[in-house]
Amino acid sequence: MEYKAITVTDLNKYIKEKIAGDETLNNILVKGEISNFKLHYTGHMYFTLKDESSLIKCIMFKTYTSNLKFTPKDGMKIMAFGTVSVFERDGVYQLYCKAMQEDGMGSLYTAYEELKAKLEKEGLFSQAHKKKIPYMPKVIGVLTSNTGAVIRDIINVSTRRNPNVYLRLLPVPVQGEGAAEKIAVGIKLMNEKKLADVIILARGGGSLEDLWPFNEEIVARTIYDSELPIISAVGHETDFTIADFVADLRAPTPSAAAELAVPNIAEVKLKLDTYQNRFRQSLKKKTELMRLRYEKCMAGRVFREPLQKINENYMLIDNVVKKMQNSIITKYKDKKLEAIKIYSKLDALSPLKTLSRGYSITEQEGKIVKSVAQLKKDNIITLRFEDGKCNAKVL
Repeated sequence: MEYKAITVTDLNKYIKEKIAGDETLNNILVKGEISNFKLHYTGHMYFTLKDESSLIKCIMFKTYTSNLKFTPKDGMKIMAFGTVSVFERDGVYQLYCKAMQEDGMGSLYTAYEELKAKLEKEGLFSQAHKKKIPYMPKVIGVLTSNTGAVIRDIINVSTRRNPNVYLRLLPVPVQGEGAAEKIAVGIKLMNEKKLADVIILARGGGSLEDLWPFNEEIVARTIYDSELPIISAVGHETDFTIADFVADLRAPTPSAAAELAVPNIAEVKLKLDTYQNRFRQSLKKKTELMRLRYEKCMAGRVFREPLQKINENYMLIDNVVKKMQNSIITKYKDKKLEAIKIYSKLDALSPLKTLSRGYSITEQEGKIVKSVAQLKKDNIITLRFEDGKCNAKVL
């Protein structure tokens, strides 16, 4: 049988026509949870509709969005009515929505947003309150269902990374009525009895309704009050619960939580070996450097003739002392000559020198008389000579 090749465009067109001929797909009502919601500036809405196992891309044109009585948001459960068709360019099928309505979960999503805003305002999500996860915990407490893939995944990952780590499982219901209260009791018990170094709070994926216990206020406040650090691993990577925001660390999956809590012992050993080798090399280089310095010192003159350096320093000191002495003597002689010259000048200018030549000084009441006008008859004056003084009376 001979086959004729067709183009990709022809193939996509053929599939589109096939789907268009299916009456069921032309008018279909699909329910699911909104994710990746985007409101385009043109007014068109793009989003994904998902359930626990699958998803489908959706688009709602502006023509139909104006009829909506609510604003779609991520996490909302809705029922969408529309047509399934193929987008030829990308070769993907998607749901072209004409109408949608909340599927009874709108109240839950509203409650979720309100509680999230309330707790965020109170500071329960603040990084300042988050505790550091211990690097090498000995005991890891796990709060989850004792059946299912979650606990098996945590055990497998933890024991593979570190066979010596001890896991302490405290089974709790992870969905349904009363689950939130039992989760809170489990966290408190772990803290009161000091049953672990770190706690992993985990469950698999599910709808907003399934994950609701982890959106309860009692669980959020218990996580916040916990003295033990808590890693939240609830749902799939795209699922975010209130517990994720309050916890000290969020893991996208339970397996990832185990990886975050348990260090890979092989990597730790490799790192220690690397550090040890670096230390050995560093010590070896340091020893070699010290040996070379020692040999250089021993080859130096100070070790061959230890007193020579001291004697040379003594000679230097003697020279300095001698220079200082000579400098002082020279300075003294210079100053002495200057003093003699000054004394000679002072002696030449001294009034006593004038008296030796036959002159006298006339004083009245301790003051020198410079003019005869200063004297009156019968004034008593003093005449000072070179060898003494005497009193006289003005006639």
